[in-house]
Amino acid sequence: MSEISIGHVIAGLALVQIQIAVSALRWRFTAKQLGQQIPIPLAIGEYHVASFLNQSLPGGMAGDAIRAYRMRNAGPGGWKGPAKAVVFERLSGQMAFFLLALSGLGAWPFVIGAEDARRLSLQLAFGVGVLVLAAAIGLVCARRHYPKAAQISEDIAVVFLRNKAWLIQSTMSLLIVSTYVATFFVASDAVGATLPWTATLTIIPLCLIAMLIPAGLGGWGTREAAAIALWPLVGASATQGLAASLVYGGLSLAGALPGLALITLEAIRGKPHRA
Repeated sequence: MSEISIGHVIAGLALVQIQIAVSALRWRFTAKQLGQQIPIPLAIGEYHVASFLNQSLPGGMAGDAIRAYRMRNAGPGGWKGPAKAVVFERLSGQMAFFLLALSGLGAWPFVIGAEDARRLSLQLAFGVGVLVLAAAIGLVCARRHYPKAAQISEDIAVVFLRNKAWLIQSTMSLLIVSTYVATFFVASDAVGATLPWTATLTIIPLCLIAMLIPAGLGGWGTREAAAIALWPLVGASATQGLAASLVYGGLSLAGALPGLALITLEAIRGKPHRA
């Protein structure tokens, strides 16, 4: 890891900046669909803060909660409106991770063989089917017994479906997920483990999903455990998987450092940047 080139660092940091900027635009679009207006510079700045805190605090989602709280005075209704926009924006991102993993089912035979890939496909399909069925049943029951659930259904339709919102959400989420995958490619190449194309649809999506497990700090630990187990499947060593994951985490944290600078400046000035 001490021999990582400056080219890898620059490429990784550039990808992280694209990732944060487009994520902020996705959040801004989601908020706009819900009737909230967020200026682009404010959205990007707040997303940097949230990204830094997500990687620095337990659970990996504390930064998102703080992002909603920091926006509590951005419009009428206090923190509830911003919190709703944050939840839907994160939901859009997590759906993109799972769709990427599902789209890679056809690539697994090139990695672990046809029989094991068939077994994995059935397990993933069953798991996703159970989640979709549970969500559908829960939504139907909620609409029937809880009046506010109807508003949630309406918000989901507005954010993800109507007026070609699905096209904008999917385009931005695809670009964001691509930057996550590309950053992992850069990190792995930096430690001498160049990944095959199949990694795009197989081992990397699983590493990204492992980051969503609310344990440790911002995906640290679960991501490394996944990389140690998965990198040998594509001909690399477990040590290279660990090193690649650590470099990935380092690049992501370094790319979010403008968020630390922003909250430090706020502490010195004694008031939020937007005030």
